[in-house]
Amino acid sequence: MFFNDASGFEEGYARDNNISIYYRDYGPANGIPILLVMGLGGQLTFWPPYMIRYLQQKGFRPIAYDNRDMGLSSRFESNPTFLANILKYYFYFPIKSEYKLDDMAKDAVLLLDTLKIDKCHVIGMSMGGMISQILVSNHQERFSSYTQIASMVAVPSPLNGPNFSVIRLLGERAFKNSTKEERINRTIRLVSTIGMQGFDYNNYEFKQEVSETIERSPDDSGFVRQMAAILGTKNRIDKVKTISVPTLIIHGKTDPLIKVKNAFHTHKLIKNSKIKIIDNMGHLIEEPVFNQFKIDLKDHLEINC
Repeated sequence: MFFNDASGFEEGYARDNNISIYYRDYGPANGIPILLVMGLGGQLTFWPPYMIRYLQQKGFRPIAYDNRDMGLSSRFESNPTFLANILKYYFYFPIKSEYKLDDMAKDAVLLLDTLKIDKCHVIGMSMGGMISQILVSNHQERFSSYTQIASMVAVPSPLNGPNFSVIRLLGERAFKNSTKEERINRTIRLVSTIGMQGFDYNNYEFKQEVSETIERSPDDSGFVRQMAAILGTKNRIDKVKTISVPTLIIHGKTDPLIKVKNAFHTHKLIKNSKIKIIDNMGHLIEEPVFNQFKIDLKDHLEINC
């Protein structure tokens, strides 16, 4: 339905010093590579199967990976407090983190080097868009195009980020010692709030998919550390201004997690960019939403090959 159940992939790890990044290369081997960079708390399996298949059908080679601290990639050890960081968020106090988004961008470079990919397209979703901004600005010669979905340039704040009700739902994920059923139910509450309004997530199939993602990676402590990395990394305005790679910005008009004004901000900063605002899109890529921008995405990728 929503989580990636695509089969027929090659898998492995990109390793360097103390970091291991798990990836799936969906092929085909002769396809044009596209690096998929997932958002906060998302495993690589969160990329929708219909999106993976569509890209393959159009001659591309999707490559997805688990960001550090998520899925099957390396875990870290610090134990930041969600509540303390949210209070700092509201009062604009600095937030410390064990690593920064810049380190996560280096993980992506490590993966490309491991796969011996000199140049590719990149699609970044939410936090993955933030990582991709750093990645592209630092290595523009390695990217044919950049696609940003539901992301932002500035550091999230009460003015441009989620409202309190969404933060409260995010905070539920920080609860430790939750049962699998509790984790499934809170996932349904969250995606029903931040996703496409009226989309039915409260069904058996979706619950099974969430259950499988929990079994794949029971340790969810990386979510709070990734959030600290977002809040603890300086804004990327100066970096994003330097991006000359052709860019497509996709955002939901009703996104309750990252307000749509952030998309227009990015569009203003990147001179060589186009923007696509989708009326009934929230923060996720449900199939009805994907169907509204897949042609734009295909054209953007093909014209910049």
